[in-house]
Amino acid sequence: MLGVSVSRVHRLVEEHVLLATKVGGVTKVPAVFVVDGEPMHELRGTATVLADNGFTDDEAIDWMLSVEESLGTSPVDALRAGRKAEVRRVAQSLL
Repeated sequence: MLGVSVSRVHRLVEEHVLLATKVGGVTKVPAVFVVDGEPMHELRGTATVLADNGFTDDEAIDWMLSVEESLGTSPVDALRAGRKAEVRRVAQSLL
């Protein structure tokens, strides 16, 4: 989907540009985090906030894809709808 090498994807994950999880020993990035062949731009800052709050990548992915009551939708859908500041405020409040 990204048209880059596996090592580049691993670097993007290390830099919190993307979030990934291991499934059967294989690193996978949820497709919803890729928009028009590029990592979703709004994801990086949110992933960093979550990491700073002690979330593992697996926990961050779960949070991003689950409905967050205070947002009324999943955080990833809220990011796609242009609600980046709101999503990050909610993420910062998670401890």
